[in-house]
Amino acid sequence: MVEFLSHGFIQKALIAGFFISMLCSMLGVFLVLRNLSLIGDGLSHVTFGSIAIGIWFKFYPFYIAIPIVMASALGIMKLKEKARLFGDAAIGIVASLGIASGVFISSVANGFNIDLFSYLFGNILSINWTEVFISIFLSIAFIFLISFFYQELLFITFDEESARVSGVNVKRINTMLYLMTAVTVVLAMKAVGILLVTALLILPSVTALQFSKGFKGTIFISSFVGVLSVISGIVISFFLDLPTGATIVLLNFLFFAFSLFYKRFF
Repeated sequence: MVEFLSHGFIQKALIAGFFISMLCSMLGVFLVLRNLSLIGDGLSHVTFGSIAIGIWFKFYPFYIAIPIVMASALGIMKLKEKARLFGDAAIGIVASLGIASGVFISSVANGFNIDLFSYLFGNILSINWTEVFISIFLSIAFIFLISFFYQELLFITFDEESARVSGVNVKRINTMLYLMTAVTVVLAMKAVGILLVTALLILPSVTALQFSKGFKGTIFISSFVGVLSVISGIVISFFLDLPTGATIVLLNFLFFAFSLFYKRFF
């Protein structure tokens, strides 16, 4: 184990994985309870398109993806408000546009399909120090925002109309939540990949909901499960030579299955 931890790429993966998984797990609780679980899936499709744009123009994809995915998150919010669409319909429209753009660009600009493929399934073991520091900074900043606006987020999660009547700036809080989710999806892309990022948002949250009835307890358990699955997934995938992203997601599912068993029989 000492030799395992001495590897630089393992240290980077563990540090980034800890912060990213904690952020995903905390945000996931709010998204699941607000029936926005699939927003991660929709924005991950947009990430696919933005990564294709970055590779095509030879920009670092990470920096291209963040502003595009943030704009798409705001687009989903506006579609829900102005076009009076249900959340899943708005997500579906933006997701379709994102994935179609990625496929179109990758077809027109032949030659980077292999690079694009590597982002679909992720590889947290290949994360660099720049990405680690960005992940740490953004994760801490967003966790602080969640803590600072905790009461408003809690109020809106369970009764948005009452929150609006009570004077809560619902639009500001919703905008903040959507933007944080967008950036989190991009951060999680390197951990589990574009195709699996939704699992990192949803599974720890639904697992925690099986164990705890209190909201703070749910957030704590969700964070614990998320961090445990990512750290364990990195260790297991390294020693057994398995794909890291898939291992992390499968561990998350095993924890969820155990939570269902626990709730059923205990």
